[in-house]
Amino acid sequence: MTDELVFYTHPMSRGRIVRWMLEEIGVPYRTELLDFGTSMKSPAYLALNPMGKVPTITHGGTVVTECAAICAYLADAFPGAGLAPPRKARGDYYRWLFFAAGPLEAAASNRALGFRVPDGKEGMIGYGTYGAVIDTLERAVADKAYIADDRFSAADVYVGSHLAWGMEFGTIEKRKAFQDYWSRLGERPAHRRASELDDGAMRAKK
Repeated sequence: MTDELVFYTHPMSRGRIVRWMLEEIGVPYRTELLDFGTSMKSPAYLALNPMGKVPTITHGGTVVTECAAICAYLADAFPGAGLAPPRKARGDYYRWLFFAAGPLEAAASNRALGFRVPDGKEGMIGYGTYGAVIDTLERAVADKAYIADDRFSAADVYVGSHLAWGMEFGTIEKRKAFQDYWSRLGERPAHRRASELDDGAMRAKK
């Protein structure tokens, strides 16, 4: 059984989050570029990810999908990179990883689609209101270098990516706390390398 790490992605997808995480870890990995509607729907790929979407990673006999899960898995699988806090300090780490994967993802997506939770129905949806989500996240990153345990972690990769993407495309408000937080993360060498790799893959497809 090989322990090869394989990354299935498309350069204009949430795979950019995992690319950044992989570059932070700094271990060798093989990239398999897939296309929407064709190779992502092939029987071979659907056997790995029945949703037919990216990203997915395989690591030996382990298959992991969903960006937050991949980030958490990689942080644990490669502890030498220091991308997960000590176990006694993982409360905020898990909290904000899954806050971004749940309430933030849903609230931002619904905003992009023009969906508004009807008045009085906020208790029926996991995030309540868009405003509550954004206000909560603003308090989490305000005046802090990192979101968990005063150190950079996989939670910053995931939360930071959501904020950067959302502010660029208008699904997340450009609040000063978000801009300041992202300015600290976006200049990381691993993020720059990841962006260059994905941008280069996009150019190659044209």
